Amino acid sequence: MSLSFEGRVVLVTGAGGGLGKEYALAFASRGASVVVNDLGVDTKGGGRSSAAADKVVEEIRAKGGKAVANYDSVEDGEKLIQSALDAFGRIDIVVNNAGILRDRSFARTSDLDWDLIHRIHLRGSFLVTRAAWNHMKKQNFGRIIMTASAAGIYGNFGQANYSAAKLGLLGLANTLAIEGRKYNIHCNTIAPVAGSRLTETVMPPDLVASLKPEYVAPLVLWLCHEQCQENGGLFEAGAGWIGKLRWERTEGRIVRQRNKPMTPEGVRDQWDAICDFENATKPANVQESLHSVVSVLSQVESDGEVGANPAAAAASGATGSGFNPAEAIGQKLPSSSFSFTSNQCILYALGVGMSTKDPDSLRFLYEGHQDFSCLPTFGVIPSQAATMGGGLSSVPGLSIDFTQVLHGEQYLELYKPLPTSGTLTSETTVADVLDKGSGAVILLDVNTYNGDELVCYNQFSVFVVGAGRFGGKRSSDKAKAPLPPPKRAPDAVVIESTTGDQAALYRLSGDWNPLHIDPGFAAMGGFRAPILHGLCSFGFAARHVLKRFADNDPAKFKAIKVRFAKPVFPGQSLQTEMWKEGSRIHIQCKVKETGDVALAGGYVDLHSTSEASPEILPQGGGLQSDLVFAEIGRRVKDLGSELVKKVNAVFGWEITKGGEKAAEWTIDLKNGSGSVLRGPPGGKVDVTFTLSDEDFMEVVTGKLQPQKAFFSGKLKVRGNIMLSQKLEVILKDYAKL
Repeated sequence: MSLSFEGRVVLVTGAGGGLGKEYALAFASRGASVVVNDLGVDTKGGGRSSAAADKVVEEIRAKGGKAVANYDSVEDGEKLIQSALDAFGRIDIVVNNAGILRDRSFARTSDLDWDLIHRIHLRGSFLVTRAAWNHMKKQNFGRIIMTASAAGIYGNFGQANYSAAKLGLLGLANTLAIEGRKYNIHCNTIAPVAGSRLTETVMPPDLVASLKPEYVAPLVLWLCHEQCQENGGLFEAGAGWIGKLRWERTEGRIVRQRNKPMTPEGVRDQWDAICDFENATKPANVQESLHSVVSVLSQVESDGEVGANPAAAAASGATGSGFNPAEAIGQKLPSSSFSFTSNQCILYALGVGMSTKDPDSLRFLYEGHQDFSCLPTFGVIPSQAATMGGGLSSVPGLSIDFTQVLHGEQYLELYKPLPTSGTLTSETTVADVLDKGSGAVILLDVNTYNGDELVCYNQFSVFVVGAGRFGGKRSSDKAKAPLPPPKRAPDAVVIESTTGDQAALYRLSGDWNPLHIDPGFAAMGGFRAPILHGLCSFGFAARHVLKRFADNDPAKFKAIKVRFAKPVFPGQSLQTEMWKEGSRIHIQCKVKETGDVALAGGYVDLHSTSEASPEILPQGGGLQSDLVFAEIGRRVKDLGSELVKKVNAVFGWEITKGGEKAAEWTIDLKNGSGSVLRGPPGGKVDVTFTLSDEDFMEVVTGKLQPQKAFFSGKLKVRGNIMLSQKLEVILKDYAKL
């Protein structure tokens, strides 16, 4: 299927010729409305003319396209964006392409030579992008292109001013990629090689002629399309070739010792190792960059010796006697016991988000409740105590730098409901050791007993960064593997906010790692703030499944598996998506604010099938709107009486797909306590809405106003049209995805 830009508005700066002109023509040929910006100056920034922009606009219009000209300088960024808003009503894509040259050797570069280049290239791109930024945020879509160059990446004689500005654009783009991610604003950087007025000053004429701009434009169009999820990338392109660049870093060496001064002679003596790229790493963000530096502190304090960085030390130890899987596998850690009362069960339930605001939670929060129970995922607590007792450091065949240890995956299986008090004993065994190249995975099997009776089993997957390459196997039949979710809309979605104190509360259940409470310690690990425990998110997700599919009955809970993918910060919202496949509920947990997947490949196994109410579960997948109606149904079930008083109407919905009716829904907010049913209405309907599945989602997500949908013919209404004013109550307040 060809890529269309129909409905998108694109601003291309410096579009009067060369690459910019080619971009403008290409976007317009695929349906975009284009603002062609060009000041009409020469390559050094002199002169001014409207002819270049006008000519491109005429060419676009002659081919049936939509375009307007803009003659402002990129230093007047607001004016450029206003041109787009005045002509087309929005701005979706900004291609920062405008540029000039004032090449001089460094010694001959004047203040004007330096300032003018930076004003046009770096400051101009900043001003244009800033003017577009809030518009993109409000519409939850934006694509931005920054134009760097090989001179900025590698340097080039006579272009100190130009090189500095171009590399500055890369830094700007990388930060915008991070800040824009949660608003679906993607920013990428290109370093094109093409024949233009700028490159003809530094390339032979025959080469300029062969490096056509049309060999670069397809890359720009792909990076700007809504299907493309690339963000924060740097690409070189020319002559039909495209390549992506990334940073690479040597393993490096630690050149200081505890209680001794660091000297230039020490640096000199380790210089070859410092510059050796044989086992290079590829940091992709500030956190990864800082991690090795920060972890040096613990290594220096622990052994005080000059050596490789922690990742290198682990890797080199692994290749020798540091990691010996044959010796480690089957080793048992010291047994541990865990005594607890109902207080610990309640504290854990509060730590994973339970609240007395939900009456169904009381059985886990009040020891006097007739069905007082322990949450199933409390089973990780006694087993975690067993693994955190320090026994892992004494296992023969393992040489572990604990500053490099990450919790990768978790599996928990219950053999009977957990007691609400008592003493549990845990036995931990090293089940397997895997070589993942960039690190080692240690599988720890923990069996927990109540007396002689096996209560639960945990498998911890522990990843040791930098400890791989010891020649071991990559996979194990002993590992409880994560599973991808079905390729259809989820059957249920629950969104729940964590509190700012969630980590502070959860740690009281026994995970005292300062990473989750101490801002200074978190900063040393490269995090902007303390992060939430992965097992806390794990508990949230399990609760959501238990409530939706098992009637909050812990006896129906059998097992849970997750992979920890991304960190969550206290205060963020967790969005648990659930797919029911028999007695297995596949789960995926996202951070709602960023869209990042925090828990991946997860599932919960239940002992028996617990069918949810037909009022709230969509039947037959394939429609995005099913998810919305399911969520409305759940909220009506919880708040129906309140909504009936507020709305007092029965709404019918006809959802189409490909021009054919695909589903019918009835939202009854008039009778009883309200209901949401899939299928044709069983009684009188006050108003019926008909629209496509795609347009319905546009309305729900705020991208399309119901009024505009109606007047454009996308939304058809039968019955009491005045009731459509109450749509906002339903869609905005009670269908939050």
